[in-house]
Parts: sequence; C-alpha cells; structure tokens
Amino acid sequence: PVDQYIGGIEHAVLHLLYARFFTKVLYDLYLIPYDEPFTRLLTQGMVIKDGAKMSKSKGNVVDPDTIIEAYGADTARIFILFAAPPEKDLEWSDEGIKGSFRFLNRIYTLIGSCAPEIKNTQIDNSKFTGLTEEEKNLRWKTHTTIKKITADIEDRYHFNTAISGLMELLNEISDFKTDITRIQNIMVYKEALENMLILLSPFAPHISEEMWEMFSHKPSIFDVAWPEYNEEATLKSEILVVIQINGKVRSKLQVAENIDEKTLTTEALNDEKIKTLLNGTEPKKIVIVPKKLVNIVI
Repeated sequence: PVDQYIGGIEHAVLHLLYARFFTKVLYDLYLIPYDEPFTRLLTQGMVIKDGAKMSKSKGNVVDPDTIIEAYGADTARIFILFAAPPEKDLEWSDEGIKGSFRFLNRIYTLIGSCAPEIKNTQIDNSKFTGLTEEEKNLRWKTHTTIKKITADIEDRYHFNTAISGLMELLNEISDFKTDITRIQNIMVYKEALENMLILLSPFAPHISEEMWEMFSHKPSIFDVAWPEYNEEATLKSEILVVIQINGKVRSKLQVAENIDEKTLTTEALNDEKIKTLLNGTEPKKIVIVPKKLVNIVI
C-alpha cells in the first residue's frame, strides 16, 4: 500500500473511491495481499474567499505571482500552512499574509544583527553547565520546541501549531539578554537560533537557507540532520503548583518537577496560608492533578 494519501475533499468520491474499488477487486482475485490502497489518509480542506470556495470558475482566485512579487514565496507558504490545520478549510486573509511577512522579517532582522558577532562561537554540549535561570529557560524552550515541532510534522501533520511553536521560540530568543563575557550564554543563544532556522526550513526554505549562510555554514541547511531534542534539557527543575481548598485557589507552591504525590501533599498541607485556613480541620479528600494543582476537600 501507499504510505500516505493526501487529497482534497472532492476527491473522496472520485479518485479515492476508484482506487479503493480496484484494490479490493485485485485483493478478491488473490493478486495482491492487501485490500486497502493507502495506509494513511489525509483529506485536506479547501481555500475559502469571501465566503465561497476559491475556484477558477467563480473567478475568486488569488494570483500567487502577485503575492510572491510583493512578499516572497516563503511568506505565501507560511501563511497557507499557519492559517488552518490541513484537514480544515482555510479562510483567505490579506492581513494574514502581512502577519506572516512580519514574522519572517523579525527572524531575518534578528539573524542579520547577531550572526556576525556569534557565528564563530563553537557549541560544545559538554559546556552547558553552570547556566543561569534565564539560560536554562531558553535552552528548555529550544529543546521542547524541537520535540513539539518534530511530533507536529511527523505524527500529526499539524503545520499550523508547528509554526506557532516557532513564533513562541522567536519571542523567547528576542527577550533573551546576551552576555558576550559568558561563553555558556552565547552557546545557548546560538543553539536556539540555529535550531530555529532548521525547524523553519521546511516551511520557509529560501530565507532559511540565506540566514543559514549568515552563520558562515558551508553545507546547505538541507544537508544538516534534523535536530534531536535533549531529554534532560526539556525538564524544568521546578514547577509552580496551585493549592486549592474546595476548588478555590488559596496558595501556590514552587516545587521540584519530579516531586512524588506524598511529598507534594505534605508540602501543601504545611503551607502557611493553607495551615491558617484549615485551622486544624482534617481534609476529607485530597485530589492531585500532576504538575498542576492540589485540591484539598474539607
């Protein structure tokens, strides 16, 4: 069988139906060992403009040459992939095109301003030690984004949420305070930037390749292996847990991410605000939502 079939919704009663019919005939004749032609099916949505399906017969099409001339092919790709999940209809929006253009411009401006200063910094994974909280947070964001986008592309085909993840990573990088006196700081920063470009490259290949060259990388960005996330880097050392009494938020606790439920219960009951509010009352039940909240029922 074909690994993946991708077709428009209107193909479901044409090509898809015929393909399945002939496959089942061949299977019944013992000529092939399978009775379905495709292992996976993705039925993509249609493009809607002004409330109607975009089609040449209706004359409501958008000329891609006009968009490419004004904003570039990468902007068109980013907008189409970001506007909706592939299985949903896409509502055409001129404002959406402009927003995608601004997003790519932000990345291009950022890379252009910092690449000359940090392009010669060598990333050594053994030196990611003694990081500040801000450095840990950026590294955490980088590796959780790699993990998320890899799953979005390979498992779910949710390109819109993958691009959303890139936008969040860009915000984190933009807010990061660089310190050229700390090699760890610049390594964390460069690691985030380079991984962002590799993750962006399937969606915006032309501008990604150009920015990759700004870092003086000789091989094409498409010759580079897809990044693998560091499991350790995706774990935050501490998390914020909400403490409720009968469903109402009464306090918050900063605890180790891998804390067990028994220890978390003890810490919640020993919280000064909670002890005062309980005033010796024994809880009837304690409900724990891992890594989120403790609800004390009295």
